[in-house]
Amino acid sequence: MDIIVNGEPRQVPAGLSVRGLIEHLGLLDGPVAVEQNRQVVPRARHDSTAVAEGDVIEVVHFVGGG
Repeated sequence: MDIIVNGEPRQVPAGLSVRGLIEHLGLLDGPVAVEQNRQVVPRARHDSTAVAEGDVIEVVHFVGGG
């Protein structure tokens, strides 16, 4: 299915949850914040929130450092 992630068009497998999308993007090594169609998706709902065709997703991956 076609979605937009951080402003870039992407094709991802159908049926992904937000958590599945995070895994698909390889962002498992730290906390992330996700916005789906301009709405923040709480971390507690990442597993139960489906990603749909045409969604606009913004993912912020936090990294440590100084």
